[in-house]
Amino acid sequence: MNTMDRDLPYASTTKTTAKVKQPLRTAINRNWTETLLGYVFLFPSLLLFAVFLFYPLIQTFYLSLHETDPRGRIASFVGFDNFTAIFTSERFYQSLGVTGLFTLLTVPTVIILALILAAFTHNHLKGMRIFQFIFSLPVVLSVGTSAVIWMMLFHPSVGMLNYLLSLVGLEPVAWLTDPRWALLSVSMMTVWMNLGFTYIVLLSGLQGISDDIYDSAKIDGSGPIRTFVQIVLPLLSPTVFFVTIVSIIGAFQSFGQIHILTRGGPVNSTDVLVYSLYQDAFINFRFGTGSAQALVLFTIILIFTFVQFKVFERNVHYQ
Repeated sequence: MNTMDRDLPYASTTKTTAKVKQPLRTAINRNWTETLLGYVFLFPSLLLFAVFLFYPLIQTFYLSLHETDPRGRIASFVGFDNFTAIFTSERFYQSLGVTGLFTLLTVPTVIILALILAAFTHNHLKGMRIFQFIFSLPVVLSVGTSAVIWMMLFHPSVGMLNYLLSLVGLEPVAWLTDPRWALLSVSMMTVWMNLGFTYIVLLSGLQGISDDIYDSAKIDGSGPIRTFVQIVLPLLSPTVFFVTIVSIIGAFQSFGQIHILTRGGPVNSTDVLVYSLYQDAFINFRFGTGSAQALVLFTIILIFTFVQFKVFERNVHYQ
């Protein structure tokens, strides 16, 4: 074998290696291009998050460590004194209790009513579309519009609710001025306002369950109630879990209806955390205390959501 024959394998190996490296480099360049293109498309969303979410969060934490003057300008650095004042304040725990009671009055009621309405209107009968449209109507109304409508219903002299009570011989109720009835009245309005969204979500979840499941249950001799409790509810549990989390977060953040109907009264009976935060920050111009309350509220909602995922998600049956 001459020298030329011995050099041929090495030359072919070098060419093969070069051919392998070239597609590899092309693939790496393509991946980098796709990644860069993805960030380009994400940039508008990231910019909006930065301006309207991340910057306000950082600014809130900064303000929570400072004290402001009567004009709302930063006066001095106080560290964690604002948080200490919150956790040693009787008003904070009263507002927390009112918020918890408001959540208990609204969230289970909304979910149960929406689930019942969705179950009754899920049937493919003539005219059900009309009822689905009617039960979904509250979702199109704003908080302000809904609050004004219910303020007229709650009116002590010309309101429809007291008129209905008078028809059955009952005394009129001071719905929004009696501390015993104010929170319940606001809760009634909130249940009606949130019913449309919860109903639409639960109805969509029911429509996602295959009709074959109902047919199989009917063949096995299962009645409507047993089928709904033992078969439909487990299949609907992811949707119920979702609306529960969203409803609790919404209840902790409720403000508009309370501001319009009662302004936290009477006797602070409807003074929820968000309204207490609003009064400190935008009425008394104590932006430091208000920012600290906002962070405390954010932490409470975060803890509640985390506990729900850890405790209740194990009972959710995903298909």
